[in-house]
Amino acid sequence: MAPRTSGLLLHPTSLPGPGGIGDLGPEAIRFADFLAGAKQGVWQVLPLGPTGYGDSPYQCFSAFAGNPLLVSLEGLVERGLLEPKDLAPAREFRTDRVEFAAVQDHKLPLLFRASAAFHAGGDAAAFEAFCQQEAHWLDDFALFMALKAENGNTSWHTWPRPLSVRLPEAIRAAGERLAEQVRAQKTVQFFFFEQWHALHEECRQRGIRLMGDIPIFVSHDSADVWAHPEIFFLAADGRPALIAGVPPDYFSATGQLWGNPLYRWDVLARTGYRFWVDRFRSLLSLVDLVRLDHFRGFEAYWEVPGKAQTAEKGRWVPGPGAALFDALQQELGPLPIVAENLGVITPAVEALRERYGYPGMAILQFAFGNDSAADGFKPHNYPRNLVVYTGTHDNDTIVGWWNAGVGESTRTAKQVEAEHALTRLYLGTEGAEIHWVFVRAVLASVADTAIVPVQDVLGLGSEARMNVPGRGTGNWGWRLKPGQLTPELQGRLRELTEIYGRAALPGAGEEA
Repeated sequence: MAPRTSGLLLHPTSLPGPGGIGDLGPEAIRFADFLAGAKQGVWQVLPLGPTGYGDSPYQCFSAFAGNPLLVSLEGLVERGLLEPKDLAPAREFRTDRVEFAAVQDHKLPLLFRASAAFHAGGDAAAFEAFCQQEAHWLDDFALFMALKAENGNTSWHTWPRPLSVRLPEAIRAAGERLAEQVRAQKTVQFFFFEQWHALHEECRQRGIRLMGDIPIFVSHDSADVWAHPEIFFLAADGRPALIAGVPPDYFSATGQLWGNPLYRWDVLARTGYRFWVDRFRSLLSLVDLVRLDHFRGFEAYWEVPGKAQTAEKGRWVPGPGAALFDALQQELGPLPIVAENLGVITPAVEALRERYGYPGMAILQFAFGNDSAADGFKPHNYPRNLVVYTGTHDNDTIVGWWNAGVGESTRTAKQVEAEHALTRLYLGTEGAEIHWVFVRAVLASVADTAIVPVQDVLGLGSEARMNVPGRGTGNWGWRLKPGQLTPELQGRLRELTEIYGRAALPGAGEEA
């Protein structure tokens, strides 16, 4: 991490633009211009994979693939692979929220049509080079997605047994039967990576580093688990035998039951942690920094029986610890990791993080409650080697938190009242423009890096919240409306950024 920098958190699906979802097209460039004009040095995104259950970027069909819904159709029109008329959807989409199912129904057929046009006259050499370079995951993923479509988009463990257990003859026959669909899936991935690399270069030219996100666990219904069942705890029928979660916490009195299958770390160790080395290598080809999700799970993770209905009755099990990070560094060198060290953090977890010098995270919104970790989130206790946030994608917005009372947390009304009273005292505020009070506090802190969700720059309420942990539906859909990020907001953010010595590349970037 570079000293004294700041940035904004915004997933590309939340960008404005046509087609019902943000993408990697012109609006992404406009957002990069906004960042540059506000002297921001970091654009943080969520995991970039194709979303599955609940539309969650933390439940993807692949740990390596890109989300097809992020491919810019405008970019494909510019390449002559679609017609301008193709951009007009059959129905009007909402501009404030992503309607994932409707967007998918509109967009995927167009992406496959563009694939056909590409192969009718595209750059075959570039495509073949991409397929060869990414074959270690792309071949399995493309066949997995083709088979999902053939089997009514059901989970792989319910497919005919020869396919679910990957009998070689069944896999060979499926590859031949679905060859056209497999090629289309690979081509859409080619489009995604081509557009992402172009966006990354635009950000680099503006002095903006991209921060990606690696979830610790992968989705059960994914090409990764289907293709590599030996590295996961699975039952005989393919379902997870042991699943991930966390014990009761701020968000839930019964804990959070994530449902992801747990790793067989002993098997991974015998491979030199190849799956993890490949994951990091892949993401580091796309971004400059990596937020490593649920870092405490690498020291010890919460193990829950596969058939459990809540996460209450689990146990802490030792994770791979230093062995994994030593293997990663041996293959890839020093890693630009931000360790998400939130939750039940023990001295052993912090010792693991400090051993490699990874900055941890602090959430200012958590600084004023009665949790035992609250003091560590107060700015006067920050170390410099830290990434501080007003809130994250899992929190309510600052305005929503301030106004909503108990909300989705386990707090009582009395605890909320005490939390707000301490906030007023500590930050010297009566609550006017509370979001800017929080933005100023994190930017003024000694933490080397400060990140603010775009919703907090805009001062939006709970309607703009990205995710409620433990809620299976209704998350991840918030979008910016066209014109919300005004020159006035940009100037106000730039002024604070300059006052507190965080301006990225002084002199670079003007008003958008």
